[in-house]
Amino acid sequence: MIDEIARPDDVRRQNRRLVLAALRGHDLLSRTDIVAQTGLSASTVSAITTALIAEGIINESRDGDVTANRRGRPQVALTLNPEIATIATVELALNLAHAVLFDYKGQVIGEEIRRIPTLDATTGDLTRAICEMLDGLLSAMPDSAGKLMHISMGVQGVTDAASATMLWSPITPDNNVAFGEVLSARYGVSVSVANDCSMIAEALRWTDPEHYTEDFAAILLSHGIGMGLYLKGKPFLGVQSSGAEFGHMLHVPNGALCRCGRHGCIEAYASDYAILRRTAGEDERSQPAQDVDSVTFDDVANRARARDGVEREAFRKAGEAIGSGLRSLFSLIDPIPIALVGPGAGVFDLIEADLREMVSGTTGWGGKPDLTIRCYPDEHPLILQGCMMTSLLHLDTQLFAPGDLRETPLRRVI
Repeated sequence: MIDEIARPDDVRRQNRRLVLAALRGHDLLSRTDIVAQTGLSASTVSAITTALIAEGIINESRDGDVTANRRGRPQVALTLNPEIATIATVELALNLAHAVLFDYKGQVIGEEIRRIPTLDATTGDLTRAICEMLDGLLSAMPDSAGKLMHISMGVQGVTDAASATMLWSPITPDNNVAFGEVLSARYGVSVSVANDCSMIAEALRWTDPEHYTEDFAAILLSHGIGMGLYLKGKPFLGVQSSGAEFGHMLHVPNGALCRCGRHGCIEAYASDYAILRRTAGEDERSQPAQDVDSVTFDDVANRARARDGVEREAFRKAGEAIGSGLRSLFSLIDPIPIALVGPGAGVFDLIEADLREMVSGTTGWGGKPDLTIRCYPDEHPLILQGCMMTSLLHLDTQLFAPGDLRETPLRRVI
């Protein structure tokens, strides 16, 4: 329910966003359902949905059953119009680019995964590959698909949201890669570029609102360590809007060498390269491996499960490092639900005890914190889903605000 906003236009925009958000969370809803979901009055919902239907943003559907356990005549179901727009999402990870086209309902239109040697790739290499992927997907779209209206990227590294630029990333040698400028000029749409961990947090907020709504953290445990953080229902962003740099919090002063070039970071003890460096008996100040083979990492994890030794000790140190970071975080805010995402979530059994033991020292609120942790070993679907929601919410709030939708024929942008 909207409390008090100064301008009537703001009220209308916010109420409209509430209606679209309710429909986005469900395939079909009646007007009565939307009233219950949003807390808006029946007359307000009726006025908003009538306008949205007239603009082609939502459709009436008589195929769905929205009258279960109700008496009286069947109610007309409302649904988002998938053909009103197309959005593109791109995940750029270590040696991987993944592009997906979605319609306005969030349904997949097309996708491509491409292996790219990112560690040797220049800015031109990366932008060329991404444009080739998007060109191919857009040219193969069905005639019924809406025009491309937004692109959202999730990348590993530090980003500047205002300029849609990747400032630095461990997966490629070039800095200040202006993806937004290149893609916007080519496709004629606005572009957002964000840290992949922030996209994971956004995805969890929509896919599992029962557990991730107001306050929670999504920690990516992979070749790097990152965190997407929500506080009071809002994303917590770094100076360059790259997300919270959990992996580069200090764990051991003047300690192990991190891939970022500093010493003692959490990542230098908890990432996959840090674990393999320790199990190989290498000096902790030696240069981190640029890439880690997943089969090798899985083999080390299985040896750690089988017997006590250097492998198990490496995972213990990783658990301590992550627990140390959470302990510092919880010293600033109350304990919050934690989602562990990525390959590190698949070895939670090897790090859990030491992680929890480290966190349990945070007793400033009287007793051990109630730490809730859920694991998601595959980060890639969450990153893309977070990008998808970023684009769709952009359409809802920027392009499809009251009076902003123009009568333009659906067309493809290639």
